[in-house]
Amino acid sequence: MNKKIYMMHAEMCKVFTSPVRLEILDILRNGEKSVNELVQLTGLNQSNVSQHLQIMKDRGILKIEKKGNYVFYSVANPKISKAFGMMKEIMIDQLAESERLYKTITKSSKSGSLEEKE
Repeated sequence: MNKKIYMMHAEMCKVFTSPVRLEILDILRNGEKSVNELVQLTGLNQSNVSQHLQIMKDRGILKIEKKGNYVFYSVANPKISKAFGMMKEIMIDQLAESERLYKTITKSSKSGSLEEKE
């Protein structure tokens, strides 16, 4: 059972290796969108957006709902949105830490340069 879960987990994680798919997923966390809305929000062409949506739909990450002539995409399971949000928070924390370290190093090297001149 665990091996099957690990395989499924790995397959799902492969979907998240594309920055475009992550951007689309982030947009869809705020509610369902049509392909046209996603094209406008991402600045990508319709063919490209549709390909990424299909990949995520095939993996069960997204679901569709047809309303008249339009197809709307949304996140299939709220836990996906929660996991995405947690990962995004981790990336923001890491970026903030990197920036803090950079500022500390830059400040130290500037003050060190001043001491050398004295």
